[in-house]
Amino acid sequence: MSPITTGILGIVLLVVLLFSKMSVGFVMAILGFVGFSYLVSLEAGLSLIAKDFFDIFSSYSLTVIPLFILMGQIAFHAGISRRLYDTAFKLTGRLPGGLAIATVAACAGFSAISGSTNATAATMATVALPEMRRYGYDMRLATGTVAAGGSLGILIPPSVIFIVYGIMTEQSIGKLFAAGILPGCVLSLLFAATIFIRVRRHPSWAPRGPSVAWREKIRSFAGVVETLILFLLVMGGMFFGIFTPTEAAAVGAFCTLMLAVIRRQLSWRSLLKSLVESTRISCMVMVIVTGATVFGHFLAVTTLPMALASWVKGLPLPPPAIMGVIVLVYLVGGCFMDALGMIMLTIPIFYPVALAMGFDPIWFGVVIVLVTEMGVITPPVGVNVYVVKGIAATVPLETIFRGALPFVISLCILVALLLLFPNLALWLPSLMR
Repeated sequence: MSPITTGILGIVLLVVLLFSKMSVGFVMAILGFVGFSYLVSLEAGLSLIAKDFFDIFSSYSLTVIPLFILMGQIAFHAGISRRLYDTAFKLTGRLPGGLAIATVAACAGFSAISGSTNATAATMATVALPEMRRYGYDMRLATGTVAAGGSLGILIPPSVIFIVYGIMTEQSIGKLFAAGILPGCVLSLLFAATIFIRVRRHPSWAPRGPSVAWREKIRSFAGVVETLILFLLVMGGMFFGIFTPTEAAAVGAFCTLMLAVIRRQLSWRSLLKSLVESTRISCMVMVIVTGATVFGHFLAVTTLPMALASWVKGLPLPPPAIMGVIVLVYLVGGCFMDALGMIMLTIPIFYPVALAMGFDPIWFGVVIVLVTEMGVITPPVGVNVYVVKGIAATVPLETIFRGALPFVISLCILVALLLLFPNLALWLPSLMR
């Protein structure tokens, strides 16, 4: 077989094996090793897989991932996420769909200290679903809101996906984080608007919460102080050039631990759980990154990425239309692969095309991360939907998907806004030192 035919076969096998529920990281590593060995030699393949595993797991740049994940885990076990939700509930509980809107607000807040979409969805499902069930919320709206709100963890910094994109493309992780702030805030508002419109059409889905006095609402702001401190410390340090991303992650994790100790809300058992979960999630991410690296080297020797990039670039279309084609590929691909795997597989293909078309690499990163965000709530992969299903075991999977799909419209609106107004993502990075 020719190298390009081998590359196409490798991608087809990858998709087929992913449907068999195999781990995406191991699938990419095995196929990459076999394909590289076939095209070059077995000795080269063995050398490649050993080198890639050693380089990724010993990479200083990638230490930022477990540190941010640890920060989010400590925040969860210390009760910071519950206090965030209580504050949001007291402020919005009387609105139509107020509990669901509060859930989106709490998801946005927790995303600012978590960096993981799965962690955000799992945390908010644990905190919010029992409350929405108690107040008589329709489970379609409740579970769909949690699954969609959890996806904010991909876009609002610190985001693991932004970190991986920045390392792969050698772009500033600090600027990528800054670029995600405004789109993340706009997306939160769009999610809230989606909930409001759905509840206006189906009032029985979301009974209003109890009335809360203004004095109590003002007092509730104490619940966001910790999150605000951590966000300003981490993002402010990177924004003003005080910390590198890795240093910011370490400072954030340490300060989260200190806040939990000062409030005496983190037991030894909870700390151990935080460390175990951080290790488990970090290893999963690192295996995916390593597998994608091996598979990427296999694709490189097939010359398929370069051929595809040349084909896309040569289409008789203006650059915005070509960008539309790329977005469409991500929309379809995101339905079959998780966000991190999709980023790792496709960035070597489409990033050179984006640069050749004159698109800003920071802006392109935000758009691609946003488009892959749709994949975490769309069938059949829909990772966040499965996370929520694991916690709300009695709710049918179909119900959760049906509840989450209307939020895809909000994501499409934001993609359109970014295509029309690139400064929505580029304004804050332009202010950085």
